[in-house]
This record gives sequence, C-alpha cells and structure tokens, in this order.
Amino acid sequence: MDIEKLNEMIQSQSVLITNIQQELKKSIIGQHEMINNILITLMCKGHALLEGVPGLAKTKTITSLANCMKLDFKRIQFTPDLLPSDITGTKIYNQQNSEFSTKKGPVFANIVLADEINRASAKVQAALLESMQEKQVTIGEETHMLPDPFLVLATQNPLEQEGTYPLPEAQLDRFLIKILIDYPSKKEELDILNLLENSNNESPIQEIISPEQLKEIQSIIPSVYIDEKLKNYIIEIVSASRSPENHNLKDIKQLINFGGSPRASINLMNTAKANAVLQKRGYVIPDDIKTMAKPVLRHRIGISYEAEAEDITSDQIIEKILNEIDVP
Repeated sequence: MDIEKLNEMIQSQSVLITNIQQELKKSIIGQHEMINNILITLMCKGHALLEGVPGLAKTKTITSLANCMKLDFKRIQFTPDLLPSDITGTKIYNQQNSEFSTKKGPVFANIVLADEINRASAKVQAALLESMQEKQVTIGEETHMLPDPFLVLATQNPLEQEGTYPLPEAQLDRFLIKILIDYPSKKEELDILNLLENSNNESPIQEIISPEQLKEIQSIIPSVYIDEKLKNYIIEIVSASRSPENHNLKDIKQLINFGGSPRASINLMNTAKANAVLQKRGYVIPDDIKTMAKPVLRHRIGISYEAEAEDITSDQIIEKILNEIDVP
C-alpha cells in the first residue's frame, strides 16, 4: 500500500481515535500520556502494565475506556487468597446429567483489568501467562479461545511491598509496555476538584467504537511504513541495553544486569508505528521511536544493585542510551 493511500485511511480512522480521546476527557483530567499509551497498546493487540500510587485514576481510565467501546469488560481484584481457577474458570459437576460442565472465568472478556496484580501469588500470576501470550485458556482437557480483541491492563502500586509478589521477568515481558503514572499538575488537580463538584452535570460516557472498527484500526498498523535506517536505529538502541560497552556507554555497564530481547525490538517497532497512526501519519519518524523507547524498554532492562544503591532508574539508563545513539 502506498503512503498516500495509507495516509487517507489513517485520516478517516483517526476520527474515531480522536473521539475516544475526547470522550475520556469527560471523566479523566490530564494523564494524556497514559491514555495515548493505552490506545497504542490496544492498536498493537498487546497488554499494558500501569504503575502508580493509589488515586491517580488508573482504574477509572480503564473502566471509562471500556465504556466508550462496545467491548465486554471484566475487572479482577487480585488478592493473596485468589486461586488460578478464579481467573480462568473451572469444571463443575452437574448432578442432574452426571456430567462436568465448564464455567468460564472473568478472563473471557475483551478487556480484562487485573487490579493490583502484584498482590496475588506467583501461581495466580502464571495463570495469566497462557491467556496473554497464546490468547487461549486450558480448562481440564479442553482449550478455549479467548475473545478477539483481547487486552489485559494490569495495575500495581509501587509503594507497598509488604504482602506483595513482584512480577517475574517472564511475566513482565508479556506486557507490551509499562506505563508510569505521575501526580497531576496543580491546574489539573483544580480541574479535578471542579469536575467532582459538578459531578451531577457530568455527561455519561458514550459508546464510540465497535469491535469491527477497532480491528480495522489494528489492521492498519503493520502497513505503516518504516525505513530500513529506522529499523537499524531500533536495533542499536536495544543492543546498547545489552552491551553498552560496544556503544561508547561503558559508564552504565555496571548498572545493567540484562537488556532487552528481540521481543523488545519487535515491540518498539510496532508501538512506533501505532504512535505514528496516533499522530495521523502513515510513516514512522525517529521521534516515534524515542517516544516509545521508555514504555517498551523500562521493564525489560534489569538494573543492578549498584544502580539501585545510587537511585538510578531504568528510565535514566534509557535516556543515556537515546542521547548516545546517533539518530539517522
């Protein structure tokens, strides 16, 4: 598909994306980066991990997003006593016909909110692995396909570590991006107070997009043009996270335990394409890659004890890599 034709398609589809953004503004003040990253996750058929202190509208944003789409939505509150069958479902014996029937769990939905995912045990977290990666669930001897589209949005609180189970690297890697959510500005916080004060006049969230329309948007992403030089730029960034000494970054070598895998390169390319669509373009530019580098890589770079001791985060390491790697 030539770029002109692709641009025309994106312009027509971007109206829906803009309408979703406008609809979310009815109940969400600020947090534009979080909203855009969730939309990018949806366009890329991926999953997102949202991290932030309580009260930053993580759950409200996800619920509002589900409401403005004609999609089935389920919320799972993760707790230490949760069982894998509480998520995936189980076999139930029917005494009337002396047969076992399948009772499907809340994971059988288009959008699944895994609230405070790090509060459940590793066994429960692992129950999501097959569904997130394979888009299917095995109950007993039967394998059931999950609805299409299927999106897991998980939240976690970075402050409380007592009674929590940190997600292992294999689980983290299943998430397309990790979104860090910060406090709103003073002006945004004032707008929040005014919105709540006038909550009786608040307009309900309208359904904007159907599953078929969402699939049309998702089908555009692979067609977005990315130059070979930009593909090499992505590879250089990910390679620098593995072997910084080979990219004139010896000073951060002791700060990294491990870097991004080829999945990081794939996800960085796909999210850069989705960001281009969000900006109503049919082609990727270096800024798309820079914008998505931190969300894609921050949970795929393992920082060392030295980095933790010096309060150096993976975002700071990514920033140094982006500053060093030449932009084509």
